[in-house]
Amino acid sequence: MLPSAAFAQGSITGTVKDTSGAVLPGVTVEAASDALIEKVRSAVTDGSGQYRIVDLRTGTYTVTFALPGFSTVKREGIELTGSFTASINADMKVGTLEETITVTGETPLVDTQSVRRQVTISNDLISAMPAARSYAGVMMLMPAVQTQASPANLDVQVTPGVVFFGGAGGRVNEGRIQVDGLNTGAALNGAGASSYVPDVGNAQEVTLTTSGGLGEMQAGGPVVSIMPKTGGNSLKGSLYASNVTSGMVGDNYRQELKDRGLTTPGRLYKLWDYNLGVGGPIRKDNVWFFFQFRDEGSHRTVPGMFANANMGDPTKWTYVADSSRAAVQAGSWRNAALRLTVQATPRNKFNVFWDHQIPCQGAGYALGPNSGCRQSGTDEIICGAPQSTNPSCSSTSAPEVGTYLTGYGQRVQQATWSSPFSNRLLLEAGFGTYLSQWGGTEQPGSPFADLVQMTEQCSAGCANNGNIPNLTYRSGTYRHSFQGTMSWRASASYVTGAQSLKVGYQGEHQINDSYIYTNSQFLRFRVNNGVPNQITQDINAFLQPSRVRFGAFYVQEQWTLGRVTLQGALRFDRAWSYFPETTVVAQRFLPAGVTYPRADGVTGYKDLTPRGGVAWDVFGNGRTSLKVNVGQYVQNANSGLTYTALQPAARLATSVTRTWTDRDGDFAPDCDLLNPLAQTTTVDFCGQMSNVNFGKDRFTSTLDPKLVNGWRVRPGDWQYGVSVQQQVLPGVAIEMGYNRRWLTNFTATDNLAQGPADFGTFSVTAPVDSRLPAEASGRVIPGLYNVNQAVASRVDEVQTLAGDYGTYSQDSHGILFNVSARPRNGLVLQGGLSAGSTRTDYCDIRTALPEQTVAGAQSPTNPWCNTATGLVTRYTGLGSYRIPKIDVLFAGTLRSDQGPPLAANWVVSNALVQPSLGRPLSNNAPNVTVNLIEPGTLYGERVTEVDLRFAKILRFGRTRTNVGFDIYNLMNLAPVLSYNQAFSPTNSLWLTPTGVLQPRFWKFSVQVDF
Repeated sequence: MLPSAAFAQGSITGTVKDTSGAVLPGVTVEAASDALIEKVRSAVTDGSGQYRIVDLRTGTYTVTFALPGFSTVKREGIELTGSFTASINADMKVGTLEETITVTGETPLVDTQSVRRQVTISNDLISAMPAARSYAGVMMLMPAVQTQASPANLDVQVTPGVVFFGGAGGRVNEGRIQVDGLNTGAALNGAGASSYVPDVGNAQEVTLTTSGGLGEMQAGGPVVSIMPKTGGNSLKGSLYASNVTSGMVGDNYRQELKDRGLTTPGRLYKLWDYNLGVGGPIRKDNVWFFFQFRDEGSHRTVPGMFANANMGDPTKWTYVADSSRAAVQAGSWRNAALRLTVQATPRNKFNVFWDHQIPCQGAGYALGPNSGCRQSGTDEIICGAPQSTNPSCSSTSAPEVGTYLTGYGQRVQQATWSSPFSNRLLLEAGFGTYLSQWGGTEQPGSPFADLVQMTEQCSAGCANNGNIPNLTYRSGTYRHSFQGTMSWRASASYVTGAQSLKVGYQGEHQINDSYIYTNSQFLRFRVNNGVPNQITQDINAFLQPSRVRFGAFYVQEQWTLGRVTLQGALRFDRAWSYFPETTVVAQRFLPAGVTYPRADGVTGYKDLTPRGGVAWDVFGNGRTSLKVNVGQYVQNANSGLTYTALQPAARLATSVTRTWTDRDGDFAPDCDLLNPLAQTTTVDFCGQMSNVNFGKDRFTSTLDPKLVNGWRVRPGDWQYGVSVQQQVLPGVAIEMGYNRRWLTNFTATDNLAQGPADFGTFSVTAPVDSRLPAEASGRVIPGLYNVNQAVASRVDEVQTLAGDYGTYSQDSHGILFNVSARPRNGLVLQGGLSAGSTRTDYCDIRTALPEQTVAGAQSPTNPWCNTATGLVTRYTGLGSYRIPKIDVLFAGTLRSDQGPPLAANWVVSNALVQPSLGRPLSNNAPNVTVNLIEPGTLYGERVTEVDLRFAKILRFGRTRTNVGFDIYNLMNLAPVLSYNQAFSPTNSLWLTPTGVLQPRFWKFSVQVDF
């Protein structure tokens, strides 16, 4: 997970000739820059006249060519960003050693020697553009990048929180966040992102690599690499402050939104960001430091959500909106970090980094105003923080569901070493940790953990009775968990002029100590318009520890032959997991506790994956490059999926549902809930448990032995791409490309206690409704399944490869267009578009295993097993221009995203299903939910945002002050970001907006550089 792009190893390469065109071996080439603590890196041209200098940090370089008997040639102003390979050639003429020819030329825009595709935004551009200073705010503005994280649903300018993302056609959480080349992603479920808040404002640059990674890459998804600043030989720093108050926010709550059912708009009333960064020498030329501190956060209301007037009252079982108290998402982070850089010897450099972050998230509730770590007004109720992974209030989560997170927070610690042992041999090593408390507990002193959690199904008539479909209220799910990732790397690179060989080793150890509980009664109730119809029983108040490891060796080679550069790599991965001793304590539905000894999970996934490509300098002038890349990659090892399937606690079925008829209306199940069978009492009816193994000490789900270890069974993907990049004008380049990707090794879960013959089939007829698309209104949807009662609650599952049952495929095609311009007149522009379509087909699996889910997609009542997204397009752009002499800065950004996919989730009653099925639904289920719209055929409205920044630069002595005014959502558009997707012929709430882009607001900021 440590690609060279990740730790910004730029390169300078080229060929040196004499005036006759003959190559010159033995020329000493030096690259000098203030970005290097050692000041200078050097190489010598080989027999073909070629040289290569690698491991160069972002910065501006002067390249000097020297050979006895020839005049010295000096090339100035070469800017390196990310892992860009700058081709700098030289022609040397016979002359004296004292004679120096200095050339100031433009920096190359086209990388003609690397097949890697990346986009880089420098610190100057980050400071200039109107964007939240977060990786999410910057990443969403990178041109021609397709993400899978539904960016249209993310108002990143206001809530720059966690963004789980992936590449086009890939898995939704495969993207990685790295700081200085070391992983800061969570260990959970492959989530490459986390709640860690890297200080983008004090980053040297942010780079996103989307394809073409070689041996250093474990997975094929995108990598966002943040390269922090380091200190120098002079004391320098910056102080940044920005603020938004309620008076700086406009209004885009229009009649159209009211007519569509949005009762109240969201309101931003507080946003702040204070950031200090300062660096300098501790010992000149030997030890540098860089210190940073940040305090940032926001408060905003949730559209249509208010405090529950019944909140905290154990005698009340309904949600009643208190319109005098708006629900508020609120939170902040305070971060402090120190980076030390030590040049111990001329050939040994060390970096040490420590970043500690303390969150303050969640407050208020029914305990009275100002009861938490962030105060609010008396008419509002704070219920969670958008920056975290905690549950927080939303359009379908009442404030009391939110949790409280404070205390340890999270910490990143890193140490790296690099040694240019000689002009040809480079050695590197590094170790890093990301440690985090995650989840949230109940507010101190709150009564919610003693209350049963409620979910309102609301199949019809919701608007008339004030209910909200799928609303969770009364209490939440609490977590007091810890996770950590420890990663390490070591590599050796041998570089000649034409070739570069690198061998390396990577490893990672992931810790996940998860402790999750619902409430002291271990119950959750589902109601339909306030009437109970289902009970969920839980066994979950115990620690569930897991450990995942991986190790990898790789070798990669780059070889330049004239105008053609060949790249290739071979990587070996091994991943495994195990579980420390686990004790499940006695609780309501587990009268006797049990202790499980240490156990193994996956004992060894082994993969050998090839990657490679070719880059062609088409005309030999460094201005046109044709690139082709192809590679096989594996899914990131993580604490989830098959790695944790054999966790000893998995012997227990820890959650079960059963139908409930509360005849006496007292919201107390008058049944023996330890009895798995259906019961009819004098006052209540409790259906049979969905899993009769609930609470029993036996595996209800296990792994096929082929998924415990072996070669080429780990999920992964293949991808290839082709692109052309052309410099069309001085300082202007365009790129066009095509990419294709297909995923491999899906898994499926087979319930051996149930077979295809144990299922009945039925169809439903969609209502005739003008709100539905024409092809969906009145359509008959066949091929829905319901298991027969005789085996309805029998569970004996084995997880295996989906390919054993038929075809499971997911593949994508995409195109991109990108423009990058940096002419010498101070104008910087980047922009582009990406467009692609992804098709998924698991119909064979659905036929063979109608009872089970596949990758979270399949269910017995989801008939859509062969779907395509259609052409999904994304446009982004950013630019800045500083008017010389008067020092006035103009900058702007554009983001236009496809709206979210839409569904019509209809709760179909048993009475409507029974005529087609020929019997009642099994286990006395009162209803089933069916999506009436084929996925990929209906999307929400496009989300477009234009932001501008105006700033005046003031210079006083050695300081430079940037006073700016940012205007967000310039056109004051009101695109809907999220929708209520619960459908009913009698429910007018379908597709009512639940979130809208923030109205136009302006932000005042000051940055002082000294």
